[in-house]
Formats: sequence, C-alpha cells, structure tokens
Amino acid sequence: MKLTVRIWRQAGPATEGRLVSYPVDGISPDMSFLEMLDVLNQELIAAGEEPVAFDHDCREGICGSCGVVINGQAHGPERTTSCQLHMRSFADGEVIDVEPWRAKGFPVIKDLVVDRSALDRIVQAGGYVSAPTGSAPDAHATPVPKPDADLAFDNATCIGCGACVAACPNGSATLFTAAKVTHLSLLPQGQPERAQRVLDMVDAMDAEGFGGCTNTGECVASCPKGIPFASISALNREFRKASRAGRR
Repeated sequence: MKLTVRIWRQAGPATEGRLVSYPVDGISPDMSFLEMLDVLNQELIAAGEEPVAFDHDCREGICGSCGVVINGQAHGPERTTSCQLHMRSFADGEVIDVEPWRAKGFPVIKDLVVDRSALDRIVQAGGYVSAPTGSAPDAHATPVPKPDADLAFDNATCIGCGACVAACPNGSATLFTAAKVTHLSLLPQGQPERAQRVLDMVDAMDAEGFGGCTNTGECVASCPKGIPFASISALNREFRKASRAGRR
C-alpha cells in the first residue's frame, strides 16, 4: 500500500502546530496503524528528521495509551483502539489525517502526545474502595446478583483511553466518570463511599475543565470497550441522590 499521511506536528505545548504531509510506501494491509507510524518514523530518522511522537504501550488494546484522531474519528474508522486498527481498513492511495485528542482537559505535549493525567485525578478523587476485600479465596463470600455483576463488569472494562472525551463535541469526560462510578456503585465493596464518591468525582471532572454532557452519544459510539450509554443515566441518578442527601 502507498499512502499519504498528514500528521499533526507540534514541538511543545507553547508552540503552534500544523499538519505535515508524509508519503509512506510498502505498507502491508496486515500492519497495525501504529506499525505504520513506526515505518514512517524509521524513514524520518534515516533522513535525519525528527520522528513523530505518539503514545503507545501494550499494543494489545488493553492500556488505552495509544489514542489518536484518525480522519476525524477517535481511534479511527473501526470500533477498536488505534493499536488494534489495521491498515486494511484504508484504501491504497488514501490520504489519512492523524491528530491528537482535542479537549481542554487534554493539553498537547508534543505532536500526537497529550497529557491525560486529568483522568487519573478524577479516579483519585473517589474511584477506589476502602473496605477490606479479603484474599482471592474470599471473593465469593458476598453474593452479587448476576445482573449487577454483569453491568459492573461492563463498566469495569473502561481502559481510560479518552476516546469518549475526544469524540464529544463538548469535550466531556462524563462517560469515563460514569463508568468508574457505576462500576463501584454496583458492588458491595463500593457502598461505604458511594454517595461521596460520585460528588467528589464529578467535582474533579468539572475542575479539570471538561465540558458538560448533552447526550449526543458520540462518546458511546467511539468507545472501544462498549461502555453503555445507560451508565451516564446511572451517574446522574447517583449524583442527584447524593446531592439530595446533602453529602459533601
């Protein structure tokens, strides 16, 4: 495959960025998107140019660090992570635009790398349990209804990639926060901090500069792990209930 890749290049947070076009040739349809970027970087290094900075780690769709906007879509045309997107999803000769996550809460560090530590701070505000859970053999000591366990697992699959924020026209982190709150609110271990958790995590989300949710649903459409839209409704219910109780 022969492609033209237009990549956002930005030397640092305080500098202006721009799209720069690069031709890439000899790309196998079986390569992942990140492997294609590796090929491009090898060519840039061989030519004495600065390679493209992009985040990556596991390359198995688990860690969520590889997120980029591809042709205007978070993670690209397939519902998966950028590292699991393969070049067969593109046509030979296609022009591909690659940009970093665009959100106030995700400032650009360099090129395609953004600072997503705001998501960590939302979790630190309340996305944990303090109740002793015992060792692994004690895991079944407290029965959990099957529907609750299934829904908790669905929300626990969130990998914190930030695609929901990048896809949202408001730059909202509501789906991410909802997944963390809903996951813990369904389990016995999460009950002691249940009311305070949702208030603290929503406060942290707002303090980080993320936009408000207007239920456009782009977050759900772009989520590589399929976090359900109903989680946002669950977050709102938890927040209203805690607010009425006067918890702060």
